[in-house]
Amino acid sequence: MAQHSVRTILFVCTGNIFRSLAAEYALKQYLGPQGVYCVGSAGIEAKPQSIHPIVRARLLERGADPVVHIQRKLTQSLLDQADCVVAMGCDHQEAVRQLFGLSIPLFNQLCFERAEPILDVHEALPDWEENEAQARAYVISVVDHICNAIPHFSARLPHLR
Repeated sequence: MAQHSVRTILFVCTGNIFRSLAAEYALKQYLGPQGVYCVGSAGIEAKPQSIHPIVRARLLERGADPVVHIQRKLTQSLLDQADCVVAMGCDHQEAVRQLFGLSIPLFNQLCFERAEPILDVHEALPDWEENEAQARAYVISVVDHICNAIPHFSARLPHLR
């Protein structure tokens, strides 16, 4: 399936149901159906879980539809197929380095030249389970940040490896 004109982009997070998924579908939506890039995502752990309804709803509100998403675990094969691999957090960078010997940039690094991770809910809000409203607001803010960053990411695509 890989053609020389198609560039493959792979976003990586922990479970492939929040951050990397949001980046994948936001970029697909931004590029449109005729996009010249093959965009995917995968998780370091990817334990079977469904997309949280808040994530799905916010992506839909933003025009991105993750309904066909199939959660995937990161493999050497997925990395081999990708021209550009992007970590959502520092722990993902480190895991890819340790497991696969590959150094990959952070999403915010590529978008804004800032070495800042996009934290998972439990990293940003250790007591997230007790504070549902704050957790919901954080999840929505992360999806919005990723969607708002996609034009910056897209502008950098010709310059990526």
